[in-house]
Amino acid sequence: MPPPLASRKKKKNRFLRKTPENGDFNQYWYSALTIETLVGEAVAHGTRIACLSTPSVFFSLPKEVQARATLFDYDRQWDELDQFVFYDYREPDDFPAKLTNTYDFVVVDPPFITAEVWELYADVINRMVVEGGKIICTTVSENADLLDGLVGVKPVRFKPLIPQLVYQYSIFANYTSPALDSPNPEVPDDSDDDA
Repeated sequence: MPPPLASRKKKKNRFLRKTPENGDFNQYWYSALTIETLVGEAVAHGTRIACLSTPSVFFSLPKEVQARATLFDYDRQWDELDQFVFYDYREPDDFPAKLTNTYDFVVVDPPFITAEVWELYADVINRMVVEGGKIICTTVSENADLLDGLVGVKPVRFKPLIPQLVYQYSIFANYTSPALDSPNPEVPDDSDDDA
């Protein structure tokens, strides 16, 4: 189990250092601590991991875990990677049938937050995940009911920090976890306001 968030030291993330965000693709990377938390969840709970529009998570996985993960993304800069599958959310029927019911851990961050985009992503999420598989999604809190209905995820206490994004995202999961039930020290915790 990873150490408590408050005791972790800030680490430099290789992906963040080497990979600039591409505004044309609505790429906004998570902070190093948020990536570390999501990677910790994938490592703890995933045997076959799908990183759906989450290259920062995929490339931050330990190499031995990355070998059993797949990156689904629109950005073709990773085309040469064996674990890369080109993914255009506007073409859900292009999802490879051979990957149906393959992944027991799916982490998702679409480039847009609209219901129409989430409906297209949900179609693929529901095809790729095995029964009982774990799902993490990141989006705005206003999408809570939508995501619960589409993929059965609920908001957790840990909120991701996305430094270049102008609004605050939330994390939604279909399982409980001590790391996700703890506040992110980088983001003001408003859980006391909800009581």
